Amino acid sequence: MSRPIRAITATVAALLLATACNSTATSTSPDDKGSSVRGVTDDSIKVGGIVSMTTASGYSKKDTDLGAKARFDRANAEGGVNGRKIDYLGAEDDGQDPAKNLAAARKLVQQDKVFAIAPMSSVTFSGADFLQKQKVPTFGWGTLPSFCGPTYIYGFGGCMVPMPGGTISQTWPEGLKNVTGGSRGKSVAILANDNDAGTFAIRTYKQSFASAGFKVTYAKASVPATSVPSDWSAYTKELLRSDGGKAPDVVVSVMQTPYNIGLFTAVKRTGFQGVLTDPTDYDPGLLAKSATKQALDGVHVLLSFEPFESTSPRMKQFKADIEKAAGKKVPLNMHMMTGYMSADLFLAIAKRTGKDLTATSFQKAADGFSDSETMVGDRRFPAGHAESFGCGALVELKGGAYRVSSLFKCYAPIPFK
Repeated sequence: MSRPIRAITATVAALLLATACNSTATSTSPDDKGSSVRGVTDDSIKVGGIVSMTTASGYSKKDTDLGAKARFDRANAEGGVNGRKIDYLGAEDDGQDPAKNLAAARKLVQQDKVFAIAPMSSVTFSGADFLQKQKVPTFGWGTLPSFCGPTYIYGFGGCMVPMPGGTISQTWPEGLKNVTGGSRGKSVAILANDNDAGTFAIRTYKQSFASAGFKVTYAKASVPATSVPSDWSAYTKELLRSDGGKAPDVVVSVMQTPYNIGLFTAVKRTGFQGVLTDPTDYDPGLLAKSATKQALDGVHVLLSFEPFESTSPRMKQFKADIEKAAGKKVPLNMHMMTGYMSADLFLAIAKRTGKDLTATSFQKAADGFSDSETMVGDRRFPAGHAESFGCGALVELKGGAYRVSSLFKCYAPIPFK
């Protein structure tokens, strides 16, 4: 039996606020084409999404919806899945609000009668318990604990949040070795938001970087999560003296873009010459603003998927699908990849399920599912409910463009303590 979602209390690089919920909804609903399975007819599968399109800080994941649409559009153009087309309803906006996240989940299941949710992209996932109880296959980026354990909830890159008795992905520190020329004698300072998510991130990355051979001189979850500071001096003063009175070799931020812009700008103003890195700011759209481009110049960004700079056939297909769905050539970003790969994993498992598509048969097909050479590496379940697929790359923003600073590669994980 999977670990109760209620018992999981933190996440990595994201705000976690999960609440318990109850429902009287049934998991199936007859339709007018003979199927008794919710969202499934003889010739279609109904799918919806939940995405934080609007937030108080201005940070938006709206392009996640475009990414999912692009992948579903191609699937339909190729004939659908086992004779059924995907009826993608688009994504509900939860506004990064826990109450709205749960409300969106209820609406999609109880009113819209979807079979699955792909993508689910938000920093809150309070609808997770409800979706698990209703046996709704749900797909998203596994950076929330709710993607780790529950049988009907799938991270497209596996479980990215270390669980007790589980493992920690070493993609970030191992990739940084290629940037710093190794970890021997190199120091690292880590900063996160002052919330459960930030506290858990600090605990995780202290272990991760130390295991890779870096000396962790500073690791605090002290930045308010409710608003971006206007004055970063209180943080930079302590952080940049953490290595025996001098600056560390690497400054690691486990925060979202608005925070990173403020932090990195303040750090640069001190004359810092070391490495700056975060897991958030891979978005060509950020280059449109000169101030943003300047603030993030030189930052090495962690990716858990193949960089857009790749020339592989699968990346070329992704770019073509996005352009077709958008109706024009648009700047690519990680949110598009989140939606695209969430949809891609759903399609891959649905194809393996066969014509007899039910929640039970879908889950049975997912158990023992594996494939290889995808844009997130080799995928496998049920292992992916407990650990990440361990693959990633680093890109550096330099001179107004991204370049790969550490090639996409899979690394062996370490035990989580």
